[in-house]
Amino acid sequence: MGRKSALVTGGAGFIGSHVADRLLAAGYDVTILDNLSSGRRENLPVAARFVEADISSPEAAALVREGAFDVMCHLAAQIDVRRSVEDPAFDARVNILGTLNLMEAVRTHSAATRVIFSSTGGALYGDFAAPPSGELLAKDPEAPYGIAKLAVEYYLAYYGRVHGLDTVALRYGNVYGPRQDPHGEAGVVAIFCNRLLDGRALTVFGDGTQTRDYVYAGDVAAANVLVAGASLPAPARLDARAFNIGTGVETSVNALAASLARAAGSDAPIEYAPARAGELQRSALDVHKAQEVLGWSPRVSIDEGLAETYRWFAAHRAGATA
Repeated sequence: MGRKSALVTGGAGFIGSHVADRLLAAGYDVTILDNLSSGRRENLPVAARFVEADISSPEAAALVREGAFDVMCHLAAQIDVRRSVEDPAFDARVNILGTLNLMEAVRTHSAATRVIFSSTGGALYGDFAAPPSGELLAKDPEAPYGIAKLAVEYYLAYYGRVHGLDTVALRYGNVYGPRQDPHGEAGVVAIFCNRLLDGRALTVFGDGTQTRDYVYAGDVAAANVLVAGASLPAPARLDARAFNIGTGVETSVNALAASLARAAGSDAPIEYAPARAGELQRSALDVHKAQEVLGWSPRVSIDEGLAETYRWFAAHRAGATA
């Protein structure tokens, strides 16, 4: 039997590159599809094949049709919640129509491909029930970004029920780690790292008591690899093949800033700014389903992960100025 093959969309990006690394380490032949609008060539693993194209393009559809991949980890997306508010049509074109372009290619030519969709946890459930949020909690996204992710999950359920496709949704907490871009859901970690390296104060919006479920990128990548080879129940309704991938722990922005400052050996002050309208106050994910069905649990603690992330940013900064 030959090696299994995987397609990682958005594999030049922050999370996607970690997923590609883990798949390669697990013995997969990996192809990366990315238009480099936000991804970076420096994130591409040397051992992966790279195809530069947009997920909405005919070239991307042809790659899926002709690739006969065992698994497609779909991470390519418009990831900025604020941009989704400013331009919801653009967000929908990328995150919904781009995904449908790939799914139709799977449906018509690559039905054996397992599709693993990178969804969202906090932005999907909203701020209407005390965390941690379980997969069956009512969905009420606050922004077009979360609405688009939920719409794609409904489409995945449709493709599973009507066309028998093998689809899974992973609902991430706020992913952070090396290579992080400051524009994603957990962008505050990258922003704080850069400010600490610049010797600048850390800006906190609101009173800093708002919480998020910060999950390390390596743990998220491990979840993708587990799902790629897992035995799962047949696709059915929405939520049946959805898994929260987080820690179940609420971490406040104040605690996040303090942990990063310790990692940096810095006494940088915190400056408080007015709260952002529409921001979730509390968020954490119940991950028992992933533990029971997939055998997945987060391995990296928040302090350990933040320290490793700061070290990466410091080394990257040093390399760039060498």
